[in-house]
Amino acid sequence: MSEQKTRVKPLSADEVRFDFALATIQRCKGLGSSEVVVGQPRALRSLELGLSIPKSGYNIFVSGDSGSGRHKAVQHTIASMEGDTSLLRDILYVYNFGQPDSPMLLSLTPGDGQHLVDALFSFTQDLLALIEEREEFLPRALALVDHLEHTVSFAQQAEYFNGLKGEMTRLSKQIDHLDEEAVKSGGLATKYLANLVVNHAHTTQRPLIIEGHPSHTNLFGSIDAKEKHAHLGLHAGSLLAASGGYIVIDAEDLLAESGLWEALKRYIDANALAIEGGVNPRGEIKGSPIRPQMAALPVKVILIGSEETYDMLSDEDDRFLSLFKVSAQFDYQMEKSDQTIAQTIANLLRYQGEHNLLEITDSALGELLRYSAWYAESRDHLSTHFSVLYDLLEEANWWAKSHNKRSIDGQVILQVNDERDYAASISESRINEEIKSGEMIISLSGTRVGVVNGLAVMDRGAVSFGTPTVISCTVAPGSEGIVNIEHEAGLSGEIHDKGLLILEGYLRKHYARNFPLSIYAGIAFEQSYAEVDGDSASSSELYALLSAIGELPVRQDIAVTGSVNQMGMIQPVGGINEKIEGFFRTCTTTGLTGYQGVIIPIQNVRNLILSTQVIEAIEARRFFIWAIKTIDEGMALLTDRPAGIRNAKGNYPPDNFNHAIEQRLKKMYQAVSANRS
Repeated sequence: MSEQKTRVKPLSADEVRFDFALATIQRCKGLGSSEVVVGQPRALRSLELGLSIPKSGYNIFVSGDSGSGRHKAVQHTIASMEGDTSLLRDILYVYNFGQPDSPMLLSLTPGDGQHLVDALFSFTQDLLALIEEREEFLPRALALVDHLEHTVSFAQQAEYFNGLKGEMTRLSKQIDHLDEEAVKSGGLATKYLANLVVNHAHTTQRPLIIEGHPSHTNLFGSIDAKEKHAHLGLHAGSLLAASGGYIVIDAEDLLAESGLWEALKRYIDANALAIEGGVNPRGEIKGSPIRPQMAALPVKVILIGSEETYDMLSDEDDRFLSLFKVSAQFDYQMEKSDQTIAQTIANLLRYQGEHNLLEITDSALGELLRYSAWYAESRDHLSTHFSVLYDLLEEANWWAKSHNKRSIDGQVILQVNDERDYAASISESRINEEIKSGEMIISLSGTRVGVVNGLAVMDRGAVSFGTPTVISCTVAPGSEGIVNIEHEAGLSGEIHDKGLLILEGYLRKHYARNFPLSIYAGIAFEQSYAEVDGDSASSSELYALLSAIGELPVRQDIAVTGSVNQMGMIQPVGGINEKIEGFFRTCTTTGLTGYQGVIIPIQNVRNLILSTQVIEAIEARRFFIWAIKTIDEGMALLTDRPAGIRNAKGNYPPDNFNHAIEQRLKKMYQAVSANRS
């Protein structure tokens, strides 16, 4: 079998370059519609289903990233549905003559609530006049009640008016002892008034309440203990205000308030609500004898939160999925097509018009679309987080005006990105200066054994940047296997631990076929003191391990990223653009040699949306990107040696890196065996 010496070629500038052609923008510019929510067909369909089914339990959990338009989509979907107002009711509390500490609830047709409030106010004024005159009080008072009864009509009418007539009889027996001033100051003037806590007299559609600060009081209402009559001290919360309609609550804020989630579940289960006062963390009345009657609560609860919160509630709360049967999941990206390009352009132009920004040129739209794809980390997709595009547009408008421009063009968009990078580059610049001064020990030229430059992404708030990180490995004969030094120091996450375990599987499959693996290897991230997690460095760690085992020098002017499986196949990673540009800036700071570059998974080529500076360096052949499929391809680039192919006897011929690695592993086994004997 002939020796395979084919090397992976670096990507050309044309393969790396990614732009939106002006012809594409001009073609799509007039195709956009007035659609507000873009790229969320599954979420919108789920929303329509949940909002349309009245059955209990069909509440909705809307999940996705902040900025993906979840709130706007909910409001837009509700507004687009036919407004069935049959569930709307005016809700009042009146004095309960039979049980004063349990105010009577009245549920009336919209408009009738205010009518009853006005009628009871007139009744009270007339009653006070009768008390002042004191002549023939009882018959005249009963006549007032009869008139009131014929004036208004509502549920529980007989119960309330029988109680009111009994009250008049009781008053008639005390009329001679009543002092007018005492009556007024003692609360008799307000005892028969109604408290209209929910008024739908002028409501033309089902209410939509967005509860921005969920708490026991804000959701469930409160009781003012200063009121002499309990029914007048009741105040509705947002749940009662949303009855007959919808309430939107932030899931994370809801869960942050002690006992609030459990209280909400109880009321959803009961489909009714009692206004509470002095609420303790369990959602119960604390130190108050007042027990208002329960109010029917036909309300659709819509929680908006992250996918992590949805998964947590699904896994840990037995009642969650039965109460929130509909999940509307918002995607962070949408497939790139003429339609989504057109809708993105339409949304940008609509925002520009609504906020009186400068005119947006086609070149600016091209850069905005490019930024959208960069944000989605895919050449084949656009971001659904329009808020980040709007922010970029606002900043571009400011910079354009500061330069006395009459429009926002592509150069202004590029300037915004440059200004953002400059403002947020303090940490990155400091790291690169430490590398340049030698304070951070890293080689960007030459070769070393057991040392590989990996690539990491560091986050600082909303900003992230790539930086090289040195991964080193030492080996010796032994039985401990691969020791993860980061794990031993408590600085390794579970995913990173898994990546290290995969390396042993690779060694056994590719080399230790006919002999036991007898190795002690220590792998560490040098000068790294923060937790390491993720598997994007697993290929870098494997290269360092193979270099140390075979005593093979590897190039230090090439940085590496990519995860690996036990078969030796390279797998894609995130943050590829930040990693490449971060290493490029490091090389630029210390001086480009014309040989430096990065090795990436071939699957990540579709994610490449790089800066002009990197593309120009690639075009001038001063910086390189190699896209590989296997560990063998990567090792061939790093060692400048071929991988080799096993012959008919299953052995590697000499003069290739796999032969050197396998022979060294055999010697380690022999050394361990000799020590045991």
